Amino acid sequence: MNIHNIAQYLNDLGDQASTGYKFDCQPIAGEVDVLQVTIEGREELPIFVSVTDDQILCITYLWGEEEVISEKRGEMLEAMLEMNIPMPLSSFAKVDNKYVVFGALTIHSSMDDIEHELVVLSDNAVDVIDDMCEYLS
Repeated sequence: MNIHNIAQYLNDLGDQASTGYKFDCQPIAGEVDVLQVTIEGREELPIFVSVTDDQILCITYLWGEEEVISEKRGEMLEAMLEMNIPMPLSSFAKVDNKYVVFGALTIHSSMDDIEHELVVLSDNAVDVIDDMCEYLS
């Protein structure tokens, strides 16, 4: 399993995706190859996919630390902790000064499972931004 297999599969789905969404995938070369996955209608929240020997990691960046209302930061973090368990297939994290939502799959996941995880992660990102807007400037 590698990002190029995932990109080929998702790009080739077109209107045949079981989730009903269209995907646009762009590999990003680097020290670790990353696949940028954009879901049609949600271009502002791309998902970044990397594949290691152990897992497929999918990350969506939500907002930066500078966007958090400083007086509400503690309340926001508590709300995120409370949302973490009931949020399907995803968890919160922080990468540098950016808050993210992520999901991980086994490298033995089917392409259908990967497609499903990407859509769930995207749905979760949209929901989180809506739910957390009161903490952001």
